[in-house]
Amino acid sequence: QVQLVESGGGLVQPGGSLRLSCLASGSIVTLNLMGWYRQAPGKQRELVATITSGGSTKYADSVKGRFTISRDNAKNTAYLEMNSLKPEYTAVYYCNGDGLTRMGFSFEHFERWGQGTQVTVSS
Repeated sequence: QVQLVESGGGLVQPGGSLRLSCLASGSIVTLNLMGWYRQAPGKQRELVATITSGGSTKYADSVKGRFTISRDNAKNTAYLEMNSLKPEYTAVYYCNGDGLTRMGFSFEHFERWGQGTQVTVSS
């Protein structure tokens, strides 16, 4: 069973920085697209950034220049470096990943979400 576990959230002052990590574990054959999403209270979950296994990245306009997504394929881990944080970035940040997992003698596609990590930007 493939699992994604986020870490690194917390309370930070406006203008501060945080680094989130997302570790994918289990019977992973390939780990393709990984992404970070966030959901603020009373709002829908929204895309923050994605990264392919080859390192191509995409960002939401609201975080361009402030956030950097990266990954370590050898460790099946994605990161989100967040700088110049604003109070409006307060949300639960979720990791998402998809790829192939081994099921007996065959492979199956998977897509998984992590449990989320709280990021609070406040003075």
